[in-house]
Parts: sequence; C-alpha cells; structure tokens
Amino acid sequence: MKIVVQKFGGTSVSTEENRQQVINKVKNAIKEGYSPVLVVSAMGRKGQPYATDTLLSLIDDKFKNTNKLAKDLLMCCGEIISSVVMSDDLYNAGIDAVPLTGGQAGILTDNNFNEATCVDVKPKKIFDLVSQGRVPVVTGFQGVTENGYLTTLGRGGSDTTASILGVALKAEAIEIYTDVDGIMTADPRVVENANLIDVISYYEVFQLAEKGATVIHPKAVEVAMEGNIPILIKNTMSDCKGTLINNFGDKSNDRMMTGITSQKNRIQVSITAAENQGNSKYKNVLDLLAANKISLDLINIFPSEQIFTVNQADKETLENVLNSANLKYILIESCSKVAVIGSKMKGIPGVMAKIIKALSDNNIEVLQTADSHMTIWCLVHSKDEKEAINVLHKTFKL
Repeated sequence: MKIVVQKFGGTSVSTEENRQQVINKVKNAIKEGYSPVLVVSAMGRKGQPYATDTLLSLIDDKFKNTNKLAKDLLMCCGEIISSVVMSDDLYNAGIDAVPLTGGQAGILTDNNFNEATCVDVKPKKIFDLVSQGRVPVVTGFQGVTENGYLTTLGRGGSDTTASILGVALKAEAIEIYTDVDGIMTADPRVVENANLIDVISYYEVFQLAEKGATVIHPKAVEVAMEGNIPILIKNTMSDCKGTLINNFGDKSNDRMMTGITSQKNRIQVSITAAENQGNSKYKNVLDLLAANKISLDLINIFPSEQIFTVNQADKETLENVLNSANLKYILIESCSKVAVIGSKMKGIPGVMAKIIKALSDNNIEVLQTADSHMTIWCLVHSKDEKEAINVLHKTFKL
C-alpha cells in the first residue's frame, strides 16, 4: 500500500473550479497506484465566508484572549466545512471520500490551546479507510486533547498536519499544493528572473522558511525531516513538476547558493560600554530583555559594545526596559535582514567578502552581518532591501 499525503491550501479548495483541480490531482495519484490521504485548509482567505479569519471576526477580541478553548473550537469550523465540501465533490466525481477531523484521524495534542503540539498519532482509522479503497479527507491545523477538546496547531498548522500524518503513515511522499509552482530562488515579486528550485534539502528549505519565505511552514519541514519523508511543493492549478525537498538536496548541481529571502520590520539596537560606564545593568541587558519576552536576532557581543536586532513590534517594550534601566542606546529603525542560503558554501573561503563587495559596489550600506554553515545574513536599510536581493541574486547567478 503506497500512501501519498496531499495537502491543499485555502485557495485550492475555495471555489468549485479550484476543487476540480484537486479532484484531478487525486485521480492522478490513484491512477499511478497511490492511496491518497488528503489534508485541507479552511476555504479561502479573510473576507470569504468560511475563512478562519472571517470566523474569528464573529467573536470579541477579549473573549478570544480569555477563552482560548472556545477560540479553538471556532477556528476548527473552517477546516471541518472544507473537508465535508471536498468529500462531497470527490463523491460526485466517483471517489469514495470520508471527512475526518484531526482528532478522528488520530492526532493527539497537549492542552496548549491555539498553539498545541502533537504528542501522539494513532492513524488506525486512516489505515482502515485506505485499505477499503476510500480516501480520507482530514481537517488540517487541528487535533484533540486526551480529554476530547479540539485544539489548533498554530500558524502553518495544515502543513504541519500533512507532515505529521505523512510520518505516521510512512507515506511515500507529502505533497503540499499551493498557488505557486514551488520554491523559488527568490520572491518573484522582488526578483523578476527568479527561478524554480528543482531539488532542495530539508536544512536549506528550513532556513528559507524560517527566515521569511512563506511557501511552507518550518515546523512542517522539521517534522518531515525527522521522519525522512520527502516533500513536494506543487501548484494546484498547473502540472509544473514543483520542488522536491529531501535529505540531500540537488547533488547534480554545484551551485554554491540555493536561494535568497528576507525579513522586514527589524530594528538595530546598539549599546556601548563607554556610554553606560558605571551602570551595572549594562552586563545584564540580554537577561533583562529575555525576562520581558523580547526576542533578539543577529546578536554581536564585543568588549566595548552590544549590538542586536529586534522586531519593530517590540519597540515600545524595548524602550521601556532600557529606559527603566537607565541605559543609553541607539536605534536604527526600518531595517531588513537579507539571508543568502546554500548548503554548499560550507568551508568555501571568501563568500562573505563577495557579498559585502557586491552590496558595497551598489552603494548598499551593510549595518551588520552574521553567518552559519549554510546561511549568511546582512542587515540593510529597508529602502535597499529589494535592490540588495536582486544584486545578490545576480552575483551568485541564481
């Protein structure tokens, strides 16, 4: 029994015309000898009647924050509607489909409502249905607690559901269908000549997803990687071959860099020892910020200075903490973090120098850098973000 998990996002199931494309993908999988297990998101996006954000607009914000159990119950409705409607369409196309909630599919979670974590999977019901030649249509984004309460898995939860089931079912592959052809070397809205990446490693796509790319959620990649189940990112509306994500990436390609992504709304914070001489709290800045749940990035600690970045949304809390500690600091707002990612740059000398030179030659100021074995980050002014990505895309011939 060759199982393939096929996940379809909100756009893919939002209209009858789009759902016909879903049916075609299911039929093709069956024709090729696979037993498909579907995972579906809520239908459409904000403003459409069954989208999750639309459903959430029905209740008061204060109630959402104080009764997360109730919020989860409401958020689960969108996927439940989607699974039943999709099952109906499959039935009318001659495919015996069975809608299942995440809990009915065997996904058990902890009690952390709105951000639940899967603690166990019991996929017997899915195996039983598949062995009968039927197609389970599972609600993405959700599970159930030991006590029977519906939970949601947080942002990107439908992708995560697909990976959770793919691993539990020992699927041949996890197919993530979306409204783009696959993972690109850069955002095509930013780089006009961005190219489709044919094959990429789990680690590279995890870096891309974590650093700003939105095609697949990092948690879904992590789950699939742990189970060593390949992921295919494909377009519901076309027959494009898509992007294969596996353990090894593209061994046939000697290209050093794989892709470029970015994150906006960063603030650079600089705190010098000289300006804070005699203030004992200078040495405990990171602890102070952590205690106030401010997440830091691009952290550079020197004997004379501490430099790091924070999200723009944390500015007010940051200033309150630093001012209360009587610390002097400098903020540079409207920054963007550009990430250049490639598993084959490890151990190659001069990569950072090449990046800095390319940006400098184009009058793009680099405020800060950091690197790991497969990622180099450059902090630039947001006004230069698009040009920086295009310059680096061209420099590394992506």
